[in-house]
Amino acid sequence: MDIKAKIEEVVNKVKSDKDFASKFQKEPIKAVEEVLGVDLPDDQIKSVIEGVNAKVNFDGIADKLGGLFGKK
Repeated sequence: MDIKAKIEEVVNKVKSDKDFASKFQKEPIKAVEEVLGVDLPDDQIKSVIEGVNAKVNFDGIADKLGGLFGKK
């Protein structure tokens, strides 16, 4: 399984679907399994969740920093 691709898939879903984003915040394991359509071992699920959290948080920070420098 390509973990990076799965992280991107979940990140895109979080960014495009507010209901899913809320579900991801409340129940990340169930949310990730819903998108992936499979029940994965906990270590793989946690890797995906950590990757999604890092990417979503980083993207938000990058957008804010871009605004400081007049870039968007």
